[in-house]
This record gives sequence, structure tokens and C-alpha cells, in this order.
Amino acid sequence: MAYRYATERRDHSDLAGGNVLRSAPGHPGFPVRLTDELLQRAAARLPAGPLALWDPCCGSGHLAATAGLLHRDRLGWLLATDTDPAALSLAERNLALLTVEGLAERERELRTGAAELDKPALLERAGGAARLAERLRGLGGDLGHTVRAGDVFAPAEPERPVDLVLTDVPYGGLTAFANAPAAGEPVPALLRALCAVLPDHAVLAVTARTRKVALPEGVRALERVRAGNRAAALVRAGDVRR
Repeated sequence: MAYRYATERRDHSDLAGGNVLRSAPGHPGFPVRLTDELLQRAAARLPAGPLALWDPCCGSGHLAATAGLLHRDRLGWLLATDTDPAALSLAERNLALLTVEGLAERERELRTGAAELDKPALLERAGGAARLAERLRGLGGDLGHTVRAGDVFAPAEPERPVDLVLTDVPYGGLTAFANAPAAGEPVPALLRALCAVLPDHAVLAVTARTRKVALPEGVRALERVRAGNRAAALVRAGDVRR
């Protein structure tokens, strides 16, 4: 069966890290075009209608917020979890931009900064916030979301059934997770832990800075994607649990 997704190139500069979405040292952004592509690839394998999306390694919330702002029309709710309190604080501020008022507040903040700091470049970023607010209105308005603490290797069951997991596995710092495996590839254990709290139909799109994302033994990817120094794999939750 062939799965189709849109391939048109769009201007995503307003979503680049640090323009409208907030960034911080140690909390890098995620490629916007890859977010767009992976969400579309995963959504093409799911029923039509509002989808619940979960990023269980959300970091700054850049990937989750970007997904919501790009595809509000496909999403009905978004969950972002992480173990790092500093990351969650930043994620809360970024996911607040999934509301029209949150974007309006960000626009006011940037315009005030432009005037007080004499930085005209902030005015263009303020314009970006206004454009994103207009886009959000056109796609359906505010997107409900939850940001909370959660360990990807020992996840609590989500507040609502999740259809789609989209996450970038942290590189170089997996030992920060309290329940990470002591040795070996961490992604198979991560996938098994997540799939234990997901419905069978859910699709997981997991990326990492590696040549190939490792999967649990006996599990075949629905498809694999490479983009720059990242690899991604899409799997079905029911396939991982078998």
C-alpha cells in the first residue's frame, strides 16, 4: 500500500529556533522540514481526524510546538514530557505559542524589545509571531496541550489515547534518564517502554543522530528516513508489542 504525503516546499523561517520559538544554550532546535515530513508520513498511516501527538523527549518543546503550528488542522491535542526541569520550563513557554493569545503576547514582547534595545531585527521576528498567529487561526485556532515531567523509559500512561509519537532521542546524554539501560542500544528499550502505554494503531516516528535507528529484535520499520546527520524510523506500536 502506498502512503502519500505533501512534498511542496514552504517558507518555514518563522519557525526557525530563536526567531519566534524560544531557544537556550544546550537546548537545540529540530529541523523544521524534517518535523513536517515525519508528521505527514506518520499521519498518512493513521485514520483521518484530529490526532493526539506525544513528544516524550521534548527538551525545549521546539519539535512539538513546530508540529502543532504546522499541522493544527490534523492535531487535536499534544503532550510533551521530559525529565529535565529546565527543559520543561522552556517547553511550557514554547507550547504556550500554540494559542493565538500566546503568539500575540510573544509579538508584543518582541516589539517591546525592539524599541527598548534598539534592535530592528526583533521587529521582523515580531512579524513572524503575527504570521504564525494568522496561520493558527486559519488551521483551527488554539491547540490543547499538556507539558509535564516524564521518563521515556518508564512512561506514565498518557492522559488521552495517543495516535502519534514524534520525538528526537537525545544524543550524548541518555544516561540522564533514570531508567535508561546501562549498556547497549537505548532506542529498542525506549520503544518497548513507550509502546506499553500506547494503543496498537499508534505510529511512532523516532529520530536520532546516528546512521540507522536501532529497533527491537524482530520489529520491522514501516519506513526509514535519512536527513543530514539524522536517521528516522517509523514503527507501529502493535508491531513492537508482539
